[in-house]
Amino acid sequence: MTPETAKAPPEQITYANLLFYGSWAAIAILLITFFVYVTGVLDSYIPINEISQYWTMPVSQYVQEANVPTGWGWVTLLGKGDFLNFIGIVLLAGMTIVCYIVILPYYFKQKDIAFVVLIILEVLVLCLGASGLLGTGGH
Repeated sequence: MTPETAKAPPEQITYANLLFYGSWAAIAILLITFFVYVTGVLDSYIPINEISQYWTMPVSQYVQEANVPTGWGWVTLLGKGDFLNFIGIVLLAGMTIVCYIVILPYYFKQKDIAFVVLIILEVLVLCLGASGLLGTGGH
């Protein structure tokens, strides 16, 4: 088979397209929410003129002094300009999970049990890691 005759299976095309467009959508959301933040359309949780005082602090000290929520606590602050950009970050970080879930039916239809099991396990591991239940401080 030559590169000219090689053809990717539909599930790979679906995964690639979803990853491509989802990533660009997330980047667009990041640009828009950053614009909202720097223009002050929404009030910030930490005023932009005060943020530099926290730059040199260890995270634990910053969290305590700025009274910033940890884990998924940021969701409660989505009305603040400086936390609004987390939407784009979460979309970018979650694209792999979304892509795997979308291609799962392809492997069910093909009765490819090995891939079905691998995809389900991968989604579970990624969701568990993102959940914060492991207490590893990853987010």
